Amino acid sequence: MQGFNKYYPPDYDGEKHGSLNSYRGKHALGDRARKLDQGILITRFELPFNIWCGTCNNHIGMGVRYNAEKKKIGNYYSTPIFSFRCKCHLCDGWFEIQTDPKNTRYVVVSGARQKDEEWDPEENGGFAVHDTDGNAAPVDPLAALEKTTDAQIHQTKVQIPRLESLMDVSDRYNSDPYSLSLKARKHFREDKKIWKEKEKSDVQVKDRYALPTNFSLAEEDGETIKEAREQWRKAPLA
Repeated sequence: MQGFNKYYPPDYDGEKHGSLNSYRGKHALGDRARKLDQGILITRFELPFNIWCGTCNNHIGMGVRYNAEKKKIGNYYSTPIFSFRCKCHLCDGWFEIQTDPKNTRYVVVSGARQKDEEWDPEENGGFAVHDTDGNAAPVDPLAALEKTTDAQIHQTKVQIPRLESLMDVSDRYNSDPYSLSLKARKHFREDKKIWKEKEKSDVQVKDRYALPTNFSLAEEDGETIKEAREQWRKAPLA
């Protein structure tokens, strides 16, 4: 059965030619494989850093893409080392960049030079910050022993009692969830009843004195009652 959207000539023999590309004398990768007999594959390569072209001395920014000649030139243990040979788009010069698996980076081999963008704080009047391993053991064995002893004391006197108290609270709340649910619902109903009565009382007060419905009344407590009486006493008689 012939494949969809493919034309097979009458003289095509699957056992002889293998594929339509072989029949037409072409590679599946097209023009990208024109130098495949030399171990070179044309691929799209993006500059990983800023460089200066060695031929025209122009600056080429990081991220510029080229149709590079990719070639395997060796191995670092089991990791292959690839070379990317590119032609500068500003002149006729070529430059080559290789992978460096040992140092996990790219290096310029020829035809260009990498732009040095490393900033040294010591050379610019600053202070260098060096990474230190916070988990490194102290050099002094007595200091290491003291550190371990303090940690054990803190665990025994603080952490373990705290965990035990948290476990007790958790057991107490989870021992009878049904009773706790009934108690919580009972409190909620009582609070709701009080809130409903207060709302009803507020509505009656607003209706009596013709106050707006959105008028908020103060909470009735000892302080507000005392303040209201004081204001009533100081109010001038009509």
